[in-house]
Amino acid sequence: MQKTNQIEKKSPVVPVIALMAGGLAVMLVLLLTPWNFVPVQVTEDITVLAITEHGCVGESQYGVSVVVSECGVKVGDVISASFYVPAMEVNGFYDKVHERIAVIEP
Repeated sequence: MQKTNQIEKKSPVVPVIALMAGGLAVMLVLLLTPWNFVPVQVTEDITVLAITEHGCVGESQYGVSVVVSECGVKVGDVISASFYVPAMEVNGFYDKVHERIAVIEP
């Protein structure tokens, strides 16, 4: 009687998982664009809306409430303030998304 040794071939699990992970990473970078979530510093002139114990409060053109800690001005005066906002608000990412949604919706 003759013995035959059969070698079972295993499916290439590791390369398939690596390809799937690489494809998922590329899709996430293209879809989520993580650089749009990084905060950037913006300096602009704001109108003082209120004066509190923490400083002067104003609203920026991006809709962000800004508190300037040391200011000696009155309500209604214009001051310069620096603050951080997500990059997507500065580079128009929101506008592009809303334009795409408007095209898709009937």
